[in-house]
Amino acid sequence: MTKEQSTSELPRVPGAVQAEGLPFQQPALAAARAVAQVVSLLAAALGAVGLAGWIFGIDALKSVLPRVDTSMKANSAVALLALGVSLFAVARTPATPRTIATARATALLAALIAGLTIAEYVTRTGLGIDQLLFDDDTARVATEVPGRMAPNTAAALALTALASWCASSPRLSAWTSQIPGLAVFAVGMARLYGFAYGVPELERFGGYTGVALHTGLALVLLGAAAFLARPDEGVAGLLLNAGTTGALGRRLFATALVAPLVLGWLVLAGEDAGLYGARLGIALLVCGHVVVFSAIIFGALAVGCRVEVAHARAQWQVRQTELLQAFMDHTPAVVFIKDLDGRYLAVNAQFEESTHLPRERVLGRTDKDVMPPDLARHLRATDLAMLAKGAPVQREELLALPGGPRDFLTTLFPLKDPSGTPYAVCGVVTDITERVAAQREVQRANRRFLALLESAPDATLITDGHGAIVMANAQVERLFGHGPGDLTGTEVIDLVPRWSRRRHSALLAAYLRLRYPSPMVLDKGLCGLHRDGSEFPVEVSVSSLQAEQETLVFLTVRDITERRQTEAERAERYEQHRRIAHTLQHSLMGEPPRLPYLPSAHRYLASEQDPGVGGDWFDIIPLDQHRTGVVIGDVMGRGLEAAAVMGQLRAASHALARTGIPPSRLMAGLDAFVSDLADQLVTCVYLVIDQAAGEVSLCSAGHLPVIALSPDGPAHRLRAPVSVPLGVNDSSGGAVPFQETTHPLPPGSTLALYTDGLVERPGTDIDAQIDALTHTLQVALKDAPADPEILDQAAARLIETLIPDTAVHDDDVTLLLLALPQPQQSPTGHF
Repeated sequence: MTKEQSTSELPRVPGAVQAEGLPFQQPALAAARAVAQVVSLLAAALGAVGLAGWIFGIDALKSVLPRVDTSMKANSAVALLALGVSLFAVARTPATPRTIATARATALLAALIAGLTIAEYVTRTGLGIDQLLFDDDTARVATEVPGRMAPNTAAALALTALASWCASSPRLSAWTSQIPGLAVFAVGMARLYGFAYGVPELERFGGYTGVALHTGLALVLLGAAAFLARPDEGVAGLLLNAGTTGALGRRLFATALVAPLVLGWLVLAGEDAGLYGARLGIALLVCGHVVVFSAIIFGALAVGCRVEVAHARAQWQVRQTELLQAFMDHTPAVVFIKDLDGRYLAVNAQFEESTHLPRERVLGRTDKDVMPPDLARHLRATDLAMLAKGAPVQREELLALPGGPRDFLTTLFPLKDPSGTPYAVCGVVTDITERVAAQREVQRANRRFLALLESAPDATLITDGHGAIVMANAQVERLFGHGPGDLTGTEVIDLVPRWSRRRHSALLAAYLRLRYPSPMVLDKGLCGLHRDGSEFPVEVSVSSLQAEQETLVFLTVRDITERRQTEAERAERYEQHRRIAHTLQHSLMGEPPRLPYLPSAHRYLASEQDPGVGGDWFDIIPLDQHRTGVVIGDVMGRGLEAAAVMGQLRAASHALARTGIPPSRLMAGLDAFVSDLADQLVTCVYLVIDQAAGEVSLCSAGHLPVIALSPDGPAHRLRAPVSVPLGVNDSSGGAVPFQETTHPLPPGSTLALYTDGLVERPGTDIDAQIDALTHTLQVALKDAPADPEILDQAAARLIETLIPDTAVHDDDVTLLLLALPQPQQSPTGHF
């Protein structure tokens, strides 16, 4: 690759705009446009000040020095105000039809005023516009015609109107607005120089009206605004580009504006003070210019030195690019670099060989220019998807190339500048056709293994060491009602009734902990769970296989229902046990108090599929005038034991809450209580609602998140640290602490507390169910008053939405809704 090719393939400067071959940094352009807007507004303000002087008859606003200075004419003030607005609209970005129309209309108004005044001077006649707005009462200052602006002012205003009109037309060259802007700038500076040096000849021509001092300042500002309105083009582009020439130009321009003014003023001040005569003053002025220009020369030399350093650095970068290209060409994979528009910046030799496209035909072109249409669209879509993601992506894909279809492993990643902004896309494509062929052979071997697996007469499951199902045969559908494909990736424990999953997990874990596990058969107390919710006793044959770095567990499951038919009497006793547990649970649960200042509604649904009784409970506990405690929990397991534990926990939580302790301490107390019970696991969340402070404090022990609906926002989950369930901590030490958090809870808010039976379903995502609960709560209660009947209707709607068929539901469900009334709703004066 030649040096010229290397230079042309370098990517553009990140964050820079290329215009007329010059680089511009976006912040610099934005700053230039901001300056143009500010100075145009200042010019408009000067015009407004002069116009206010005419409206209110204030001489100090018409003229900076009323006794010696020419006043700003009313027409001049109107034109300056219009041109300031016009250039402000031109400098704004992005330009809209409305701003362009405003800029042109105000520029046309100023042009009309200036043009008519010039016509009066040329024809030496009055057109009746000089005192159209106001009678000129400034006769004490030399004025040829009352109310008529100076001819140089009229010419400058006409040029400014022309500059604003041209700047608002992108099709016109920027020079058409910037050259008139510089001319206007010069006219204004002449007036300021005349004031600084005390030279009245720079104020007026002969006996014509002079230029007011603040009119001259406004012309300087308008000229600067017209010059900077399009800072990346024309003369301004030369001055403001981010390169070395721009920096040097800005310094020279600033010196040309300031140095002669200062030197001339100093020389005249010395002459006026009688320190020296005119000849010596001229000599000093010449010496001053020599010194200034010498400093400029040395400054230019310093800039030139930096340019040479930059050139050397660019040559080094070209060399690095050549080395990079050589590295890419010796890489066996296909490597390419594209800009953000999809144009190829660099490709390697393997790219040319694989695509049969020469590099000269590819560089600078896009995929649609060199690739088949379908392939080009696919490649561009993958590039855009990677850029949208903002991170590297890797995928295997089959691409139809001119030489035939091939399998590739494609890696795409963004190239970013130091600020982290992507400026190019790099891709590495490896031909994996042979590897894919080998994988297909492995797949054929897997199919032979699957055929052998399907020939087994019993349901066979293969899991990893964590209990996730990796394979199953067709017999599992007859036994469990789930197809093999539906079970892959799920937990084997999901095929076990919920009440016995803990024991099944413990048995499997104990087997895997054996140093030399041997095949064994288990049939005592093991049950399977059919898809329709029915349970059946099973016999399980367990064996393991150490495959590479993971352990596979083979489970052969057989239905032994017929073996259990002799246990009908035991089942009858168990039904009686269930009825007793139901009665006990309802008696222990009781009815929560109805608080007039905290309306509530609740639902409790017992499982229709599981004969046992769950341990769901909740309680509402008045603490003081403004604080109310709310607790909801779920005792793992079912039956009388779960119901009894629930009753004990409800009583304990109520007693602890009445002491006024914070949620975290209450949860620690309940945890200590549960730890004393054998084999108990409880999830729980406790809230303290402070209606006076408008906040809620909560602590969660492994429970599902509380849903909050605020009056001025959507329903959302209350974020809180979730600790371990009650009963997990070891009472001997090393316990996981319970943490509480506090959230704002304004009046009009609604809280929803629930147990897992409401949102947990086999084969569904629990987060998706919680999102559905949140959305339904939003729809049901948004903007609704805190009324118990409305809350009760909302509770019914939530149950119907999340549990369409309660007859097949396999878990207990508890739902509690609480509403905080608005202040005017409270009947007891709590607010």
